[in-house]
Amino acid sequence: MAQAILKASAIITVDGNGTRAEAVAFDVERGTVLCAGSLADCRAAAPDAEIEDLGSSTLLPGFVDAHSHPVLGGVLTQEPAHWIAPYMGYPTWSAVEAYFDKVHAEKPTGEPQLFTGFDRPLQGAPLLTLEILDRHFPDRPVVVLDNCGHLLYFNTAVMKLNGWDKDVPEDPVAGSYGRNADGSLVGTAYETPAVMGAARNVIAQVVTHPLHSAAKWFALMGRNGVTLTSDHAFDPTSLSGYEALVSFPDCPIRVGFYEMSIDQDPAKQITTSNPSVIWKQGIKVWADGSPLIGSAGLSFPYLDNETTRTAQIPLGPFGEKNMNYTRAELDAMLDELAPTGWQMTFHCNGDVSFDVILDACEAALARHDLLGTDHRWRIEHCGAARADQFDRAASLGLHCSLGPFQFIYWGDLFDGTLFDAAVGSQWQRFADAWKAGVHVSLHNDGPVDPPLPLLNLQAVVTRTTASGAVHGVNQALTMDQAIRAHTINGARQLGHDQDLGSIEVGKLADFVELSADPTAADPHELTERVHVKGTWIGGHKIDLAKFEAAVEKIDPAPHRTLATLNRHRCC
Repeated sequence: MAQAILKASAIITVDGNGTRAEAVAFDVERGTVLCAGSLADCRAAAPDAEIEDLGSSTLLPGFVDAHSHPVLGGVLTQEPAHWIAPYMGYPTWSAVEAYFDKVHAEKPTGEPQLFTGFDRPLQGAPLLTLEILDRHFPDRPVVVLDNCGHLLYFNTAVMKLNGWDKDVPEDPVAGSYGRNADGSLVGTAYETPAVMGAARNVIAQVVTHPLHSAAKWFALMGRNGVTLTSDHAFDPTSLSGYEALVSFPDCPIRVGFYEMSIDQDPAKQITTSNPSVIWKQGIKVWADGSPLIGSAGLSFPYLDNETTRTAQIPLGPFGEKNMNYTRAELDAMLDELAPTGWQMTFHCNGDVSFDVILDACEAALARHDLLGTDHRWRIEHCGAARADQFDRAASLGLHCSLGPFQFIYWGDLFDGTLFDAAVGSQWQRFADAWKAGVHVSLHNDGPVDPPLPLLNLQAVVTRTTASGAVHGVNQALTMDQAIRAHTINGARQLGHDQDLGSIEVGKLADFVELSADPTAADPHELTERVHVKGTWIGGHKIDLAKFEAAVEKIDPAPHRTLATLNRHRCC
């Protein structure tokens, strides 16, 4: 039996007792932990093991990004796509316009282009129309995906590519196209069916090796210490792509799948070649939209100012009108799906939406005898949630996955620009959720933003945004709480706390090596003082460059459809 021992300056096990260890021993073939304790204990548990001394490094269980879209993250943000989010180097509308012009000047005439991450509130940009995009791209098909994922912009050349210059499309079910008074298209598409209806042909021509794009996102997660994540809009037709990715020895990520409730048979079982690496975990419901474009179910209005007027955000509030389902529709859906035993998870940003979901969940859990059971139903994002809603969620056994990225990048806008400070300063109530006894996890919701667990830890502990401003310090977590939220709690929500999320005997040997102890660093300087040095999956040290190169070499033809799956709504 091949064995190995890693020794570090500190090993934060994240077990239930807050144990610190000096070394960890593991079975290399089975990929499981044999001992976590003193070096002497590990030598006794693995007498034939080779010892690797990591020096001043600190070892933790691999980070868990509990809510993501890893294949789409790669397709939509990695080259040949263009990632134009504010925090990717395009902070203003003028910077975006300059990049548009640069791309148009440098790319071959007529070649389609795909842009992701456009953010009207942060970039101070207008609603993109055919007229605006045609000014920058008069003769090439171009689509621009809004950072929230619920809205797409396209130009006249896209209409010609899609045949819409002769036959204007009708609105699809659960989606719509922006129109002028005469019914002609404005150049906007809302919600997934319309978004993909407009973008599919462009994406297919731009992203010719989508599996390699996906591998780049997997590697990005690995470089930032993530070893476990989800696909929160899983399409069963993408399974062959996932199987191909995880077939490589250096694949850096385990993925749990959540299939969409709108699918024809969302409760259908799926079989994977390695259920410890990829598995179906549950069913996803998109309950409302995004606070970034005015489509979340909120009880309070946006403020009327230059930012909201330029971004053309409707002030509202629209409450339940912004929900994708009525209460009756949620009841019917849960009556159909709850008996199947799948974990349910609900995209929810607005406080009104949260109330409706709580009511629907409580009723469904009672009707189907699930109250008091370990059902682990989840609510995602929870940006505008109130403290009492977390209390109620905890009483129902509901878990909550919060998104620090909303606070990091938009916290300055939420507090006093988009919303009144009484609401905006409390956006993402990390402390209230923790105090309520909710199992809190953290996520990045890629491709909305990069997977940066260390930045998340810094933000939730200091309540400091990307600008350095502090908002709602009363909602800060301790570093120990934040680490648990990004490890064991995430693993629990993904149904794998029995074998992942902490460094304990019998669990899988998934680790992240950090350059220093995050609990000993000044939390305000965490991302400057601590960085990821590597990860292990099942006791195997991951070589990310080898993984990316191997995926790039395979024939892309069998996986071309990964680029045009009918999925993508995020924050």
